[in-house]
Amino acid sequence: MSSQSLKDLTVGQPVQVNQTQFKNRIIKGAMSEALATPAGKVTDTLIKLYDTWGKGGLGSVITGNVMIDACAKNEPGVVVIEDETDLPRLKEWAGIGQKYNMPQIVQLSHPGKQCPKGLNRETVSPSAIGFGPAMSSFFGVPRALEEVEILDIIQRFGESARICEKAGFEGVQIHGAHGYLVSQFLSPKHNHRTDQWGGSLENRMRFLLESFTEIRKQTSSNFIVGVKLNSADFQKGGFSEEDSVAVFKALDALGVDFIEISGGTYEAPAMAGAKQKVQPIKKESTLQREAYFLEFAEKVRQEVKTVLMVTGGFRTRAGMDAALQSGACDLIGIARPLAVETDVADSLIAGANVKYAVQPIKTGIGPIDKMALMEVIWYAAQFRAIGQGKAPNPKLSPLIVFMHYIKGSIQAMLFGKKPNSTRLRAK
Repeated sequence: MSSQSLKDLTVGQPVQVNQTQFKNRIIKGAMSEALATPAGKVTDTLIKLYDTWGKGGLGSVITGNVMIDACAKNEPGVVVIEDETDLPRLKEWAGIGQKYNMPQIVQLSHPGKQCPKGLNRETVSPSAIGFGPAMSSFFGVPRALEEVEILDIIQRFGESARICEKAGFEGVQIHGAHGYLVSQFLSPKHNHRTDQWGGSLENRMRFLLESFTEIRKQTSSNFIVGVKLNSADFQKGGFSEEDSVAVFKALDALGVDFIEISGGTYEAPAMAGAKQKVQPIKKESTLQREAYFLEFAEKVRQEVKTVLMVTGGFRTRAGMDAALQSGACDLIGIARPLAVETDVADSLIAGANVKYAVQPIKTGIGPIDKMALMEVIWYAAQFRAIGQGKAPNPKLSPLIVFMHYIKGSIQAMLFGKKPNSTRLRAK
């Protein structure tokens, strides 16, 4: 793209990803909806939520975390796509994007060990390494995956993507960030394997690259396949910026359609603004840099050709346009503001700014507030209200939301039917 055309870029201009045209560059980033049935099926509430967002003018949406295995859920109420039993409802969900000319990208994920105690019969990870003290009360020590199980999970990524395309979704995104299974494989802090899936960065990225390749194998060439990847984990001994750049380049060489840049994990939640490295530029002649990961995006932009998306921290139309005009990114991700302002895309394109400044969600309970948990469940409570046809409530009490979450988790553990432990797909 020429420097002249970069200078003129705005969020309202269309962009092509693979062979799909996005009507504008404002993309809903993935946020957990927690609106599925206990079995992981689509509900009327979930469909109503996305229909509401569809009316708000978004160029595209990335769905909340969708699990590829019913035995490995990251939370109660998460959607699971592992077979075609819910295909009619998935088609209904996909139809919302077609109705509003809003391509929908399904975020596919496996949580690995990042599951609350008791939700699943067991948790698995590259290595049998638990979390640190801040999270060990909530997340148990996992079992190390056997290689045959790793290969099965890779196949599951492909199978879930195939079903998404059959349902009518325009693409999928592999969740490779925020401490979930792909992120666990990438991190030397969590991956201590000595076989082909651990050790060197080449081995640690193998799980991600093989999952991407399997999805490409099971879907058509015009189906969008993206990846969400950390710029870094912000943890000592974890996934570094240098590692991340190398993975970006490997994905680019394989033909990834877009990469969304994020950072951090539940232990170091930079994605929620806890470790924002980019400082605002105070010069009057220079637009304020708002995004958390824009500095890294500028660095990696020099290394890859694929479409780049930055999510987190954007609050003004001017800041978004400036990010696009800098060439650092091609797509602007908006997440949490959509929980309280469902038509924010239309407002931004009209020249307004985000109405509600995002503030840290605090319960007053220290161990809880140190994690990113409330940054998930408080917004999920807003999504439920929207899906029920109600107005969101920016003043909703975080403590009340947390107590309802604990109650729901206990009910899911006591009365929900748990599948067997992680198992191989029947051949």
